[in-house]
Amino acid sequence: MSPHIVPIATLALILSAGTAAPACAVSPPQGESQSPAPSWGSQIVRRPAAWYGTEEARRLAAAVSLHQSAEGGWPKNTDLFAAPRADADPGLANTIDNDGTTLPLDFLARVITAGDQTARPAFERGLDYLLKAQQPNGGWPQFYPLRGGYYDQITYNDDAMVRVLHLLQAVAEGRAPYGFVDAARRARAAEAVQAGTALILKTQVRRDGRLTAWCAQHDAVTLAPAWARRFEPPSLSGNESVGIVRFLMSIDQPSPEVIAAVEGAVAWFRSSALPDFRIESLQTDGKPDRRVVAAPGEGPIWARFYDLETNQPIFMGRDSVPHANLADIEQERRAGYNYVGTWPANLLKTDYPAWRARLGLPSEG
Repeated sequence: MSPHIVPIATLALILSAGTAAPACAVSPPQGESQSPAPSWGSQIVRRPAAWYGTEEARRLAAAVSLHQSAEGGWPKNTDLFAAPRADADPGLANTIDNDGTTLPLDFLARVITAGDQTARPAFERGLDYLLKAQQPNGGWPQFYPLRGGYYDQITYNDDAMVRVLHLLQAVAEGRAPYGFVDAARRARAAEAVQAGTALILKTQVRRDGRLTAWCAQHDAVTLAPAWARRFEPPSLSGNESVGIVRFLMSIDQPSPEVIAAVEGAVAWFRSSALPDFRIESLQTDGKPDRRVVAAPGEGPIWARFYDLETNQPIFMGRDSVPHANLADIEQERRAGYNYVGTWPANLLKTDYPAWRARLGLPSEG
């Protein structure tokens, strides 16, 4: 049964979040130019195409390959440009969480496309790992091989499964930088995307007969919304549902079922918006903090978790007790987790109208 949540009108939101101290700019000596060394992170796949053909890129690709596991996956939260550590945490290995495995494959593909065939065996092992990690239900767990617990659930959380589907979709279609992938693997990728898309349609939650959104995790057997960590309850997600909808909108020729899923989710985003709020940054007791204040005419914002029965926002700390007010969550969680955000805003304003126009659907007005 879903936790009881009081009406939305009683919300008194205060969101605390840690912010990093600004980096100090250091000017290079006069007469010298500064070219920062590449660092591992999502920005590594946004460099000019020519760079991936350089000796530096090839050297870094070789470093990334050293972190690949015997199963073919890569760890998360690890600097893959640094030498592997003998004392590395094995709990981080073989995952699709936090760009694990998908980002290394994206980077290696760009280096291979630029001419470095030495990186191809590692790429192919990694791609085979992703294909093998897909479960009979069509979804991906957070870790593979399976570890038990919530890690084995269908993992939409933090766009983990969506990143896999986007990568396999590009592989299947032979899009850059995956044009070198052989026909057999492209065919397997296409089948995997088809199964993953079917699962997305099956797991979309219906309320009163209407399609709404998705939970961040779904049970691997029943497909029902499921618990993850103690502060991540079964619920409708105002965050992860955005990534799922963007994936569905990326399908070139969507079926009527896919179109209905997008339309249902968009209607839910609109009905679940919290208008007339603004997020402000401040200091509380010397620590970075944020609060959400009443701001008529501004917003909207969305909660990350919505009650499955009432559709009211849920705020839950490590004690797993649901609250209607974010102020009631312990400061450590308010500072360390995004319970409120503007995730659907650009989708509703830009992506959704463009999608309807691409499909030749009537303008909303």
